[in-house]
Amino acid sequence: MRAINISEDTLFNAIAFRAKAYYELIKFRLSALVTFSAVFGFILGDSGVMFSWGKFFALMVGGFLISGASGAANEIWERDYDKLMKRTQNRPLPTKQISLSEAYWFTSIIALIGISILWVFTNPLTTGLGILSMILYVFVYTPLKRVGPIAVFVGAIPGAMPPLLGWTAATGAISHEALIIFGIQFIWQFPHFWAIAWVSDEDYKKAGFKLLPSGGKKDLNTAIQIMIYTLFLLPLGLLPTYFGLTGINSGIVATICGVLFLAQTFSLMRDCSRKSALKIMFGSFLYLPIVQIAYLLDKI
Repeated sequence: MRAINISEDTLFNAIAFRAKAYYELIKFRLSALVTFSAVFGFILGDSGVMFSWGKFFALMVGGFLISGASGAANEIWERDYDKLMKRTQNRPLPTKQISLSEAYWFTSIIALIGISILWVFTNPLTTGLGILSMILYVFVYTPLKRVGPIAVFVGAIPGAMPPLLGWTAATGAISHEALIIFGIQFIWQFPHFWAIAWVSDEDYKKAGFKLLPSGGKKDLNTAIQIMIYTLFLLPLGLLPTYFGLTGINSGIVATICGVLFLAQTFSLMRDCSRKSALKIMFGSFLYLPIVQIAYLLDKI
């Protein structure tokens, strides 16, 4: 009886270990945030006449799988560089928790399933945008990270795709409203990524990643660029209200969040410290979901 219990415990631990490895391979938390942004776009684009639960759940599942496949493909591509960085050296591929061939198969399968779900249950436009997002993230943004800060611009495109995919899944078209919610998330990514690159600069240099602007320096010029892009979020955040997509309440919330976000950049301009960059990084993580939730509540 004792031996059976040990065997059961061992099996459970092995399953839990493998599940955790795959959880990390698909960058689960990032994929969940991406899925939330897609859901945000869908609800915002929904006409309110008859909510399509089929498309909604298809977008959630298909979008999550495509995002997970993109994250896994990114880890496959950067597996040798991940070994060099403290923040990534314990990922499943550098530690051989998952074999390379296994990762290839898993990534390919979930990518195909995700694309198929979008194709069958949404529309060709949403599916095409999902595929384009994967291609840009995996085959353009990922290798460009070792070339220069142009990678941030390229990476901001697939990074801003989720709300656009949600909108097109609901409406079947790209409108000026869709471009507004795309634009907000697109601009948000510059201070977000640069703050991360500032905080992780030493680690990134070990892998040869070049993401900071102004020659890759942690100086006043970089801090000013972070401030400028954050400043753009103030007028952009009001556009959904201006065009009648949402009400005045979300416009007020977006403005308050934008001002608080902007205030953090002045601290970085003043001292150019890692502590200030860390505050901007955490502030950026809070800004987007809070503003998107405010838009949703205002619409509902």
